[in-house]
Formats: sequence, C-alpha cells, structure tokens
Amino acid sequence: MKIYVDADACPVKDIIIEETKKERLEVILIRSYSHFSNKVEDPHVKTIYVDSENEAADYKIMQLVSQGDVVITQDYGLASLLLAKNCTILHHKGFIYTAEKMDTLLNARYASAMERKSGQKTKGPKAMTDQDRDKFKRMFKKVISS
Repeated sequence: MKIYVDADACPVKDIIIEETKKERLEVILIRSYSHFSNKVEDPHVKTIYVDSENEAADYKIMQLVSQGDVVITQDYGLASLLLAKNCTILHHKGFIYTAEKMDTLLNARYASAMERKSGQKTKGPKAMTDQDRDKFKRMFKKVISS
C-alpha cells in the first residue's frame, strides 16, 4: 500500500506524514512546480513535481495509483475516476469517497459551476476546523491500519 497525496492544497499533509511514519508506509506527494518547496521531508516521503497545467497532478496520480493504494484529494473529479482503480480515496475533511456518494458530489459541483457561470456568487468550501482534522486523522489511521 502506498499513500498518494494531491498535495498542492492539502491541509492535512502533516497528519499523513506523521501517521505513515508510525506505520512505515511510503507517501508520495504530487505537486505542481508552482508549489515547489525546498523543505526536506522524512525519508518515507517522496515528492513528484508536475507541470503547473490544469489537471497535471490528477493525470500523474491516475498513472501511478494501483489497487489497494490510498489517495487523499479534495478533487471530486479525480476521486470519481479513481473509484475504478479499486483504491481507497479520502477527502481531507475525513470521509471516504464512494460510488454512492459520487453522483451527489459531482452534481453539487456542477450546479455551483453553473451558478458561477451565470454570474451568481457561490460559497467556497468551509474552513478546516480542529474537528475536521481530528475526523480525518481517525479515518486515516483506520484505513492505513486495516
């Protein structure tokens, strides 16, 4: 099992790195060059940089992920594609993407996009809370220890 992180805007990277170190699991952070960092990560963490083009990180994750791996992303489109790969896909707010939830998530995303396109303002995602972090940590620990 490898852990892939759609890392450009992932607010739980620190939790992922901490928990995978305990379990001795490899983490692969996928980032665009526009988010380049000189930070030296722990030995079990590898960073792969991709072009800054839209979807470049998504394509790289799709290319690398195998059955049984874990992916952390907030991108509903990427998550919907990954479902076919039989991997576990987590949102940073602490839920697992499933085929049953996917239609609702994608429809809500589409409706918001159409509202914005017509000139209406929509609310962005709610800010991360300590409760969200705790929920993610519990779910992530459960997933990687099973």
